[in-house]
Amino acid sequence: MLNLNLIGYGIFIALMVFIILVVGKICYRNGNVFVAQLIPGHIELCQQINKALLIGYYLVNLGYCAVNLSFWQHISTMPMLVEVISIKMAGIIIILCGLHYLNIYVLMTQIHKLIKQQ
Repeated sequence: MLNLNLIGYGIFIALMVFIILVVGKICYRNGNVFVAQLIPGHIELCQQINKALLIGYYLVNLGYCAVNLSFWQHISTMPMLVEVISIKMAGIIIILCGLHYLNIYVLMTQIHKLIKQQ
């Protein structure tokens, strides 16, 4: 008998790792501009901060994906497999978006505070 849960885990992990890595690279590449505005004149420090943000991003999201697997229900049909994968991926992508916008909000708030101090 075919275990659809194992197939679902494999598909889910592969897709989520791909999405997390692609989004992380894009945010890392474009995030240098925002971090550089926080500490002008310290490019090396800004790059290290951006790397730390990327590592934290990877750890939080991959960890959440791994924990999310323990809450899956038993999958008995192929349509149910597609439904569960879709719902779980949508939830994580929404969390990714929320974390990204929260991060931008915090960075921009700090930039505005620094500008007002000058």
